[in-house]
This record gives sequence, C-alpha cells and structure tokens, in this order.
Amino acid sequence: MKWRISVGKQLFDRQQKAQVVPFFQNGSYYYRRAMKAYRMERNLERASKLLKRAAALEPDNPIFLSQLAMIYTEMGNYQESNEILSVILERVDPDMTDCHYFMANNYAHLGLFHQAHKCAAAYSEKAPDGDFIEDNEELLELLMIEGEDEDPSFGDSDELIIKQETARSLLENGKLDEAIALLHEIIEEFPEFWSAYNNLSLAYFYSGDVEKAKHYLELVLELNEGNLHALCNLLVFYYYERRDAQVKKLTDQLSSVHPIMIEHRYKLGATFALTGKYDLAFKWLRSLQRQGFEGDDTFYYWLAYSAWNLGHEDLARTAWNRVVQENPSKAGSEPWLQTKPLKAMTLKERMTLIYLASQSNQLEEIRHHHALRPQSELEKEFLKQSLLPGAKPDGAGACLFTAAAALGENLDCADEGVFLSFFEVMLKAHSAKHDLRNTSAWAASVFYMINEKNGTRVTKAETARAFGISAATLTKYEKLIKSL
Repeated sequence: MKWRISVGKQLFDRQQKAQVVPFFQNGSYYYRRAMKAYRMERNLERASKLLKRAAALEPDNPIFLSQLAMIYTEMGNYQESNEILSVILERVDPDMTDCHYFMANNYAHLGLFHQAHKCAAAYSEKAPDGDFIEDNEELLELLMIEGEDEDPSFGDSDELIIKQETARSLLENGKLDEAIALLHEIIEEFPEFWSAYNNLSLAYFYSGDVEKAKHYLELVLELNEGNLHALCNLLVFYYYERRDAQVKKLTDQLSSVHPIMIEHRYKLGATFALTGKYDLAFKWLRSLQRQGFEGDDTFYYWLAYSAWNLGHEDLARTAWNRVVQENPSKAGSEPWLQTKPLKAMTLKERMTLIYLASQSNQLEEIRHHHALRPQSELEKEFLKQSLLPGAKPDGAGACLFTAAAALGENLDCADEGVFLSFFEVMLKAHSAKHDLRNTSAWAASVFYMINEKNGTRVTKAETARAFGISAATLTKYEKLIKSL
C-alpha cells in the first residue's frame, strides 16, 4: 500500500475501519517486496526503506546491502551509497570487487575526482577481467581530463568535501553527537570553511541547544560578515521560536539583498518560502527558472507553493509536475489539496500528519504549513524527533514519535485511522501523567488492543517478542490504557 499524505478529509475519515496486519518476517521477505517496488512500481523511496529493513534483519547479507547502495545512487544519495559499499568491502565481503567501480562512479558524481580515480584504479587492479572493466577504463580517462586543471591542494579538497558529506549524512540520520564531533574537527583543520560552522549550528539546534546554535551563527557572521547561509539559518531559527519581531527585522534585511550566485538566490528563495514569505520566495525562484536553472524536486516544490499562494495557478501546476517527475513520493501533497490548515487541526491530527509525512519523505509539506511553529512544548519535541528519527528521544513529545515509529515498524499496512487512534490514546496517557519512556511497551499494547478489537488473531507472547518486551509488561500497559 502506498501512503498518500494529504490534509483533506480523506486523512481524517473516521468511517474507514483501520486495517492492521501483523507480521514477523525475515530479510528475504522485505527484499522481495523491495524488488517489486523497485522494478515494477519504480518507487525508489519505498524500495530503499524496505531494503533497509531487510539489511537490519540480515546485516551481513551483501546482496541486500549492495542493492540498497545501487538504489541510493539512483536517488542521488551518492555519499550514503558509498558508505554502504565501504561496509561491504571492509566487513562483509572484501571480494565483491564491483563495489570499487560503483564507489568510483559515486565519487565522480560528487565531484570528488581524486577519490573517484583511486577507486577506479583499485577496480582495475583487483578485477582486470571484471564485468565493468571497459566502463571503468572510460571513467579513468574522463577523470584524468577533469584532473588536469586541478591545483596541488586537489587531494586535500577532496578530503574536506568527504568529511563535510559524512557530517551531513550523520546530521540527516540523527547522529548528532558524531556530527558535532566531526564538524568541530573540520573547523579546527579548516578555520575559514564557513559551511562547517553553519552545519554545526544546525546540529546544535536539532539537539535542542539553541544558544550554542546561535553562537556559531554569530561567530560566522562576526568572522565572515554578511554570510548569507548563516543569515538565512538565523531567520529559520527565529521563525521556529516564534520570535516575530526578529523575523520581521531579518526578513526586511534579507529582502534588500541581491546576490549574484545562483546558490545564494536559491537559498534566499527557499528560506522565504519556508517562512511563509511567498512574494519574496517567488521573486527569486521564478527568476532562477526564467534563467534556465534546472533545480531538484525541492526547488520546484517551493516554486509550486509560492506560485499557488500568489494566484499563479498554471505555473504552480507546471512546477508541480516537475516535483512528482523527480520524486513520485511527493504525489498527494499538492498545494491545492491542502484544504485544512495545520493550525485548525487537533493535536492528534497534526501528529498523525507529521508522522505519516516523515515516513514518506514529505517533510517539506510539514515545514511549509507552519508545523515548525509548534503550539506547545510537547509538539515541539515531537516535531524535532520527526526531523531526526535516529536521535535518542528526549521528552514526552519525542517519546510519542518514537512509540509511533515502533508501532509502524510492526504494521504491514495501516490507514490513517490507526495512528489517529494511537495518538488519541497516547495523548490521554500523557494528560494522565503516565511515564511515556517505555515506547515499545506503549506501542505493543496499542498494537495488541487494535488487533483484538478488529478480531485479528495475535497472541500476547508473539506481540511481546516482536516489540522486544515481556508478556507481563504488555499486560501491565494494556491495563494502563484501559484505565484511561
């Protein structure tokens, strides 16, 4: 079942009965489903998620890992692909020499030609009669041409970019402590590499240390006055904190900026769209499009939303066609389908939408609809955890998201009604001052009770095993829920 996330009445249709299908499968089950999603549906996002589950169950299976790496390459996630390929070569199967060639291609896409050349040369040495040897020789020739104009610091530049890409990957996967440590290392080695400062600021912001986050932005602005990325990030921070006076002041300041670089124009446009300044966003994004700029799905996403909110309906629909062409998983989040503002929803509806969007790589939809301005501390914690699901939950809101994720991992399919019911129960538990930190127990209890209500046969013993708890703990939390 392919999730379609919208905020229309379909999301909250209470007349549809929730369908819950319990399953406890091995890696091969998920691999087969992933291959179906990949080959028949061409749904790369779904295929990658299923392969991640397969690899989690069988972490030493080189077939699962290599296929996930190939799909990441198709998605443009070259650094993540190379991280998996490195694991295969270093730990799982050092004789899978094709990985060297695949890594060379990924590095070439990233513009890391020195590293690409090293991997391609390794493939030539280890697999002189390999399946990709002709393609590899062509790649080596191209890499020699690209490297002719590089300066002596070429190798060091590659190392810097690799570290920065690694830090970005750690940041996106919620490994904040590791990202912060690596970014500090980069700053120490390259004290004028401002991008690392900006990413370090984001890492502290995501970890909840807003003061440190601002400190590093202020440090950038002190050492590199007018750094546009730092100013844009600061605007988003103020917007997140609902500091309207500072938002207005900084928006006015940025609205008078007229950058030359395409990257800076894009950053301005996306930042203005994110903070709801559609007229300013449209100005920059539309001008880039008229100049022939070929952006990614995120570029067209913001262009579509900005155009729609300014009444440019035809342009918005044309831009949206590019969004779903680049990223089919965005289907269902069109700006004209957003009929119910998030502010008008109940808390359980907002949490349901945010959770489902986080599972479908549609978080721009949530950001765009002001969910980055949560109405309570509980929702703020929930949203932060949704943006960084790998982070250790800190606070009741984070536990709510983590419990929902535990429930979702044990459902073969579920309509929105399942999570509406789940959040209704969990919010009652929070209001009753119950401790939510045992997220697996809460998720298992809701899972068991919904199955019991729907007449689906599932025992307490197998439910407890699936969620990694004891049957006694399951019974304890079942009683807690029934007492609410």
